[in-house]
Amino acid sequence: MKVLFAALLVGIAAPTTSAKQPNILFIAIDDLRPELGAYGVGHIQSPHMDRFAESALLFEKAYTSVPTCGASRASLFSGVRPTPKRFLTHLAIAEEEVPWAVTMNTHFKNHGYTTLSLGKVFHNPSDHADGWSEKPWRSRLPAHADPENVRNEKKGVPRGSSCEIGKVADEGYPDGELAAKAVAQLDQLAKQPDQPFFLAVGFVKPHLPFAAPEKYWKLYPEESIRLPDNYRLPTNAPDAARYNWGELRRYSDIPAKGPITEEKAKQLIRGYYACVSFVDAQVGKVLDALEEQGLADDTIVVIWGDHGWNLGDHTYWCKHTCYESSLHIPLIVRVPGMAKGARTKVLTESVDLFPTLCELTRLPAPDTAEGQSLVGLLKDPSATSEDLAFSRFGKGDTIRTKRYRYTEYRDGKGKVVGRMLYDHQSDPLENENIVDAEGQEERVKSLAIQLKKARNSTRKN
Repeated sequence: MKVLFAALLVGIAAPTTSAKQPNILFIAIDDLRPELGAYGVGHIQSPHMDRFAESALLFEKAYTSVPTCGASRASLFSGVRPTPKRFLTHLAIAEEEVPWAVTMNTHFKNHGYTTLSLGKVFHNPSDHADGWSEKPWRSRLPAHADPENVRNEKKGVPRGSSCEIGKVADEGYPDGELAAKAVAQLDQLAKQPDQPFFLAVGFVKPHLPFAAPEKYWKLYPEESIRLPDNYRLPTNAPDAARYNWGELRRYSDIPAKGPITEEKAKQLIRGYYACVSFVDAQVGKVLDALEEQGLADDTIVVIWGDHGWNLGDHTYWCKHTCYESSLHIPLIVRVPGMAKGARTKVLTESVDLFPTLCELTRLPAPDTAEGQSLVGLLKDPSATSEDLAFSRFGKGDTIRTKRYRYTEYRDGKGKVVGRMLYDHQSDPLENENIVDAEGQEERVKSLAIQLKKARNSTRKN
């Protein structure tokens, strides 16, 4: 939902122009906030993704379509935005909900690419499985390494402890095994230099449970952990915005209702940080293998977070809200010959990636893909735009403009039952809902029109 304004710069190289189309390495990371060193955060150790950002374009203001796993991935891979009846939960399946849409893996396979899925790519590995050249691969290792936690995990709910300091090597967890599998896969792909590939690698961490090898926990001493500055509910937030973070409550050390202790909150924050550093190390192994196999100069690389995560923000946990902390995602894209070590503040949406990758590989984008290509930004990161990002969850529709986030909640009959307006210039942590504040009437009216336009711009069938 953007119109870029920039003159095409002279001398900016196009992507690889060899007869073979460029490869694509698409790295998806679950529940990753844009809380990395590359995003200006000093308390997180993420050297591998930080180093990657130095060779790529970092999108400072990228947003997911839906803040939950299955729906965000179904939207991304189909290129279709959500509606009140589409892409609602973590169980969303693109093949069932938008059967008329051509998905990214299918599109590239149909145009001669070897398409491969390793790890958590679609939430359900059977979703559009025929769009992969081989059966999707996933680790069979349990999420925990401790035998007692594994026993609880197999029983179902509760799922064992929410945090685990693993006495195992990286490969003792699914993401460690995944990184090794991806490295081996790149070795095989390097032996087919004339065949372009689309390799999707989906890491699970920092998704719950916060289980990672001990060495990553040691990066974050207990005494260094702080609660967020907005560890309280926003002033004037509507009841419709509240939620009970049920995903976390499935774990044995979390109460079924009510708040958690500050001690537990700090443990969760520490565990999340440890998992970020753990997954960063796994991403580093894959990126190093790409270089070592001589594939980097012919490969477009995308690092994408499927949605944000509430890490005590407003005393909330998990991701199922219309707040910035649920919707703001990391997005870093490297295209050989294009922007290197650059940044852009232009608002972008997950659905923009499908048409972007099509243009970069000289393929037509499917008519069903609703996003806008970001190639103009990859050529000229200084470009500006008139833009907004649209997202939704549950009964809430929300837009992000350069300065504001505006949200409407509706009941089953379509009546607005709650609204939120946050000024990110003066209130970046969204601590005060100013939708009913004096002097905001015209702004709210204007944003409501923009939200309606965005909501109605997506296909309804």
